[in-house]
Amino acid sequence: MATDYDAPRRSEADDLAEDSLEELKARRNENQSGVVDVDETDTAESFELPGADLSALSGEDLTVRVVPKQADEFTCSKCFLVHHRSRLAEDNSGVFVCRDCA
Repeated sequence: MATDYDAPRRSEADDLAEDSLEELKARRNENQSGVVDVDETDTAESFELPGADLSALSGEDLTVRVVPKQADEFTCSKCFLVHHRSRLAEDNSGVFVCRDCA
């Protein structure tokens, strides 16, 4: 097939500007299919559920060293987190509240 290189080039925008509304609707319906593309890797086995016990999968035991609450720390009565005394906002007769919760 011969190509005329001197002819003005037409872009898709030019083609769409000249198409009628009926042609655009027909073209849209032709391009859509009722089949959903499913990726084989997106199976239910690949999803991780929150709170799931994944320790059997890794084969490793996680060890965490727990340090008891120090003398200069307090436990917030609202969020139950251990904070340093510098984060203390209120002390109402032994009820400690941190600055974040105050």
